[in-house]
Amino acid sequence: MATYIRRAQEADLFKVEALIEDAKQVLKLHDNPQWQDGHPELATLKNDIQNGNNWLLIDDDHIVGTAVLQFQAEQSYDEITAGQWENPDEPYAIIHRLTIDRRVSDQHLGKLFLANLISVGILQGIRNFRYDTHLKNIPMQKLGEKMGFVKRGVVYIKDQTDPKHLAYELQLSDR
Repeated sequence: MATYIRRAQEADLFKVEALIEDAKQVLKLHDNPQWQDGHPELATLKNDIQNGNNWLLIDDDHIVGTAVLQFQAEQSYDEITAGQWENPDEPYAIIHRLTIDRRVSDQHLGKLFLANLISVGILQGIRNFRYDTHLKNIPMQKLGEKMGFVKRGVVYIKDQTDPKHLAYELQLSDR
């Protein structure tokens, strides 16, 4: 069957929430404090869907992944320490809350999902992509690096447990 992405709809909210809650448990099992302060909350997930920013990875007619592709700049990315953005003044898209159902994590669908999100951004004229992740989130760091993202420094996000996150950037050429 087909594997593809689509925008999440309000009817998908509880599946998105279930994927996020499962990811929180996986992070906790790996001693990663990311998302252990209660965020992202249901209201945030609902807002992502209503704003058209939440995307789903569909595999064999099942929702197996969720992520946010956001085209609005984010204040927490304005100040980067221990490095710098390659093109700080260029418009960028942010990838947030990317998670894959752990029951299919051995299928390496994260790379496919990330590639599709980048393609959506390119279709919107974006060539610069960013994300942040916790220092202990090695799988997300490795995924980004496999896709050409470069660690640029550190940003501080709204997280009561540990706000220090690694900042990654992918700058694509216009060709």
